[in-house]
Amino acid sequence: MRIRLAASEDLDDAIEVYKSARAFMREAGNPNQWGDSFPPCELVEQDIATGALRVCVGENGDVLGCFAFLPGPEPDYARIYEGSWPNDEPYDVVHRFAVLRQGQGVGGTMLDWALEHGRNLRADTHRDNKPMQGLLASRGFSYCGVIKLGRNGDERLAYACCDPKAREVPER
Repeated sequence: MRIRLAASEDLDDAIEVYKSARAFMREAGNPNQWGDSFPPCELVEQDIATGALRVCVGENGDVLGCFAFLPGPEPDYARIYEGSWPNDEPYDVVHRFAVLRQGQGVGGTMLDWALEHGRNLRADTHRDNKPMQGLLASRGFSYCGVIKLGRNGDERLAYACCDPKAREVPER
């Protein structure tokens, strides 16, 4: 597996990945994080156009997962409740993180890439998204508090990984 910048021809595959992820979220007891339509096609198109969307592709070139990798600051991270960010240094953000199928190691590969290419990484996820919380913890992220989304006021659990080199990278 490898990570690459998404291109316009990846749009349909990315939409399928997000559709699959929404179904998995519902089955795993997390029906509210993305509902039936997040992220909308327009946002995925914007992520591709701005160079934010990354795709994880398999040996045959099939898209297995995708995520937005963005430089901070993230407006939703300006205020954090019930905790604090570990520092005020510049940071990168992982958003809209999704895999086509669970249990293939795709999520770990994508997060490892972000840790290798990012600085002072931050991420957030829904309180009911136990798989993502576990993945973040397995890659050295620490829980920092709660943030509220500007688009709807929903709460998300906030995580940060300030020193990715301090974590142990699983062998492949």
